[in-house]
Amino acid sequence: MLRMFLAVTTLALAAVTGATITAAEATLTPTLATTPAPGPTPTCPPALPISANVSGVTTTSVTISYSIFFRPPCGYDPPMTVSLFASREDAQQWRTPVASAVSGPERSGTVTIGGLTPDTEYWYRFTDPDGKRDPYSIGPARTAALTSCRATATIDARWGNGFVATVTVSNTGTLPLDHWRVSWRWSGDEQIQTVWRGVAETVGADVTVRNAPYNGVLALDGATTFGLLGTTSAVPDGLTMSCAG
Repeated sequence: MLRMFLAVTTLALAAVTGATITAAEATLTPTLATTPAPGPTPTCPPALPISANVSGVTTTSVTISYSIFFRPPCGYDPPMTVSLFASREDAQQWRTPVASAVSGPERSGTVTIGGLTPDTEYWYRFTDPDGKRDPYSIGPARTAALTSCRATATIDARWGNGFVATVTVSNTGTLPLDHWRVSWRWSGDEQIQTVWRGVAETVGADVTVRNAPYNGVLALDGATTFGLLGTTSAVPDGLTMSCAG
């Protein structure tokens, strides 16, 4: 309809002015502005774009390992900023971060955040260089406690597939202790058969022995002991332990 109108109008003007108009010129179609069609919306795979976990702690720092699986728009490009919050509620609301650090350019790497308080729980979240907040990765990270005691082990007896050890727990801090825990990791196939004067908890190769109800209080420079019976295919020469109050 528009083309017919333009052609008729052109011929009418030509009749008035006496100009010569060809049929091709009379049927010219004007160029109209068009809006480009929007591109297709990307379909993101049903997986988290980034994963993270606590890979190390000290008394004043935590180290977070991360892996970025997808690039934008479904994921992120490094560097990523890891922010720590004082509580889960603060982390969920992105409210008042207490510390942060920026990762390197790697898509899988680690971030260490320092300047923290010993034996304190924090919660971590991720943002990308443009400030885009990851809505999924959130988790706790607790700094290590200050060392307030020392644990030393003595192998009292050994035989082909077993041993007996005595562990001495000493208060090396500046305050009395009202509880203690000793931890270590087996180097081979060792297993605890029984513990006396302590309460044992084993997770894989990791062992923690806490005080019994009657020997948790240690005065300054005070000490107590617990014993254990273990089985193994190769009796260890000794045990390296950590202690915390």
